[in-house]
Amino acid sequence: MEVLSKQLEAHFQVVSTSEQPNKVLRALEMLGTFFRVQHRSSLVILDTYSTLNFYYAWGFALLCRISRKPYLCYLHGGNLPARLSGSPRMSCALFGYALANVAPSGYLKTALEQAGFNAICIPNFIRIEHYPFVQRSRLRPNLLWVRAFERTYHPEMSIRVFAAIQKTYPEAQLCMVGPDKDGSMERCKLLVARLGLVQQVQFPGQLTKAKWIELSADYDIFLSTPHFDNTPVSVVEAMALGLPVVSTGVGGMPYLIEHGKDGLLSPDADEPAMIGHLRQLLTDSDLAASLSRNARIKAENFDWKMVEKQWLELIHRAP
Repeated sequence: MEVLSKQLEAHFQVVSTSEQPNKVLRALEMLGTFFRVQHRSSLVILDTYSTLNFYYAWGFALLCRISRKPYLCYLHGGNLPARLSGSPRMSCALFGYALANVAPSGYLKTALEQAGFNAICIPNFIRIEHYPFVQRSRLRPNLLWVRAFERTYHPEMSIRVFAAIQKTYPEAQLCMVGPDKDGSMERCKLLVARLGLVQQVQFPGQLTKAKWIELSADYDIFLSTPHFDNTPVSVVEAMALGLPVVSTGVGGMPYLIEHGKDGLLSPDADEPAMIGHLRQLLTDSDLAASLSRNARIKAENFDWKMVEKQWLELIHRAP
């Protein structure tokens, strides 16, 4: 939503809220902003997730209906289908009255349609010119993981997979980029110490997009290990950079990656399968080159220039 709002500022007056990390303060700031700007706003876009933020979206959808303000639901979260089945009445109150429900993948679009709601697909986007493509073929055993340290994204799996690869390739390196959300980073560091890999695994923390793109030049394979996911921008960015992606095939990942063509997918938490895919990549330069090239081609379809028109047409439908 932060990225989208900045892009829309070229066409509309946009008010965004809230960046407060404290959940109570965030809710209060969002309420204050809503009542301050509702009379001069023609449309509300609700960032909609499956966990606590789902209740934010539901509450503000109710306020929009009371004030007769049209709203869009911008869907995120690979576990949203579970929310649809677990909270049918709240889902109906949120999604059933939306001007549109915008899904960034066929995965979430299908889930909403199966639950009886209308949905359109507008993919997540990047500025493709910000991602210099490097054709990979003969890969170094240098692995990059970019995501928030959170149980949902199963970061420990990447370390155990890396440990198996490092036994064959002692020069191997793993870099794990991202903020700590629930203490998972500390658990990962303890695991790295226990496995004796302190010199081989780096934790630079959260980096700006420009910094991790610069960092990516030192790595040749992108790891993604979530239990649940949708269409993560970090994976699209890796594809744009030409990094072959090895990921768990959960949620929306099969809608993003075609196994064997522009990435490799393994079942959730299946470490032997992921290790096998890494070994295959490191020994098959033709496969690596093909995945690298095809990933870039697919990522070009996520460029803002391709997506902008869809957003503008949708927003102009608001009464």
